[in-house]
Amino acid sequence: RFFSLHFLVPFIISVFSMLHLLFLHEKGSSNPLGDMNHLNKTTFHPYSTWKDLLGLTVALLALMYVVYFFPNILVDPENYMNANPMTTPLHIQPEWYFL
Repeated sequence: RFFSLHFLVPFIISVFSMLHLLFLHEKGSSNPLGDMNHLNKTTFHPYSTWKDLLGLTVALLALMYVVYFFPNILVDPENYMNANPMTTPLHIQPEWYFL
């Protein structure tokens, strides 16, 4: 049950996100005061479209900065152990190894 919920939750979130964007695109967003006057509404396009594209661009630039300038910052340090076939690495030695 726990696995099935963890499997389904991302799909449920994506469906609700698509429904939210659909209704936002059809009806527009109201201002914080709740006024339904069309002059006070912000249109979905181009405001939200450009805002999303700008956010995506900034996120990709940040990711590219980390990947290109600090490529080893997110890797496991055990990947850089010297190879020695005569010893077993510490992280895979069972308790009975030295008995």
